[in-house]
Amino acid sequence: MVAGIVEAIDRVAVAETSKKPNKLLLEILYLVIKIAVVVLLFALAFTFAFGIEKVEDNSMAPSFKGGDLALFSRFDDSFVSSDVVVIDYEGDAQLRRVVAVAGDTVDITSDGLVVNGALQQEQNVHTDTLLYEGGVTLPLTLKENEVFVLGDNRLESLDSRMYGPVDTSIIAGKAIFVGRTKNL
Repeated sequence: MVAGIVEAIDRVAVAETSKKPNKLLLEILYLVIKIAVVVLLFALAFTFAFGIEKVEDNSMAPSFKGGDLALFSRFDDSFVSSDVVVIDYEGDAQLRRVVAVAGDTVDITSDGLVVNGALQQEQNVHTDTLLYEGGVTLPLTLKENEVFVLGDNRLESLDSRMYGPVDTSIIAGKAIFVGRTKNL
């Protein structure tokens, strides 16, 4: 009788140990699937909804400095003055501030940036706004689907003063967050 009980206990123990590895394997498989789904969702989000651009120069200082990472949204395609946008200018990504939109008249005088006859008071700009020699002729009225963009650091920025209004089709998105990477 004792031998029968020992034999029954051995069968139950063997059955229990054979179930545990299968259950552990299933749990690991579920974890791998969950990780793969999260990675896929992030990849899709950063392919279609968002983007990250590294700031290469100081043309947007002090708002964005060289080395910063800018997170931008690809969804919003309605731009207003003061939006910071990522544009693809001749294969190079640039962050620039929108200062005028379609229908606005832009001019740069000795007093500074003038939009629709009003001198602009820009809180992010700490340098004078001057014309580039050989740049666009101002005043300029923007057409449909055009914006006029300038860097915040006007002395070091290649922007619409040089290459003219930007067609909204080459705007990759609107900046929504800046991550500082210097001194980390």
